[in-house]
Amino acid sequence: MRRASMMLLGPAIAIGWGLAFVGMPAVAADKLDFVLNWKPGGDHAPYYWAKKEGWYEKAGIDLNIVEGSGSGAAAKKVGVGQTPIGIVDLPTALQNKGSGADLVAAMNIYANSPYGLYWKKSSGIETYKDLVGKKIGNPPFDAARQMWPAIAKQIGIAADSVTFVNVKPNAKVAALQSGAIDATTHFYNVHYIYERIFGDDMGFVALRDIGFNPYGNSIVVNGEFLKGNQDLVKRFVQTSQKAFAACVAEPKPCVEELARAGSQKVEDVQANWDLVEVLMSSEESRTQALGYFTDERMKVTYESVAGSFDIKPFDVATSFTNDLLDMSIKMSK
Repeated sequence: MRRASMMLLGPAIAIGWGLAFVGMPAVAADKLDFVLNWKPGGDHAPYYWAKKEGWYEKAGIDLNIVEGSGSGAAAKKVGVGQTPIGIVDLPTALQNKGSGADLVAAMNIYANSPYGLYWKKSSGIETYKDLVGKKIGNPPFDAARQMWPAIAKQIGIAADSVTFVNVKPNAKVAALQSGAIDATTHFYNVHYIYERIFGDDMGFVALRDIGFNPYGNSIVVNGEFLKGNQDLVKRFVQTSQKAFAACVAEPKPCVEELARAGSQKVEDVQANWDLVEVLMSSEESRTQALGYFTDERMKVTYESVAGSFDIKPFDVATSFTNDLLDMSIKMSK
């Protein structure tokens, strides 16, 4: 058992789940394609580990994990039913729903927003307020860049007071190092990379810490598919919940499996996973259930999207459900 963000769950219980699965009657496996938001990373470890351990198979699911190329691409695939279920940053999912995509969020992974701003202290930038007149580098489809109007409002600067520079996802750090850009945005689960490279010169603010905290990466399902396959989706969601719980209780095997599957260093995946645990832990994940959405935070997330994009208004209650969750699985105090 470790960390304040541990589950009310121990390795013995996790093992018990495995034994429970073993005792389940054999069922015909339902094929299910599951698209990631990106290449395999620390936050994907539970899916790979649970698949290796046979948890999805024992839940009657023949799971095919598909590498992704961004939340936007995953939202489009799931939204049109090309892939029935996937991982999407929730503001991106709501943006796509407002543009006609048929999406329903079934479980959040990042109960806290992963958005962060990075800069070099040696550049003269002391706080995020000093970004006025500066260049922020990221891809045009970067989630935080898309949400910039709402972010700028929260941090108290004009949205058009900065200049955006197109930078490829894997070139953000190098561009910041070279001075080609003054700042960049990145998800918090790669915070360890910036710490290693910039050390004491790293300037950083987690947007969740200054009041901008929409839900982040979530499991989303095609709405039409959900209507006809609710039992299948529920089995997938609850098995994934159990996998995340087990990986928080005992990260090592999960981290090692993701490192193997993604051809990454174990220490890098572990550093990523440690940050993922921070993003998973919230009031609702501790008191309601891991993956739970509150009406109020969903309303705030929707309003931030509606204020940033030209979307067709919709009832945010149609964009999520808690009915598929196992309410007994929670983060600890």
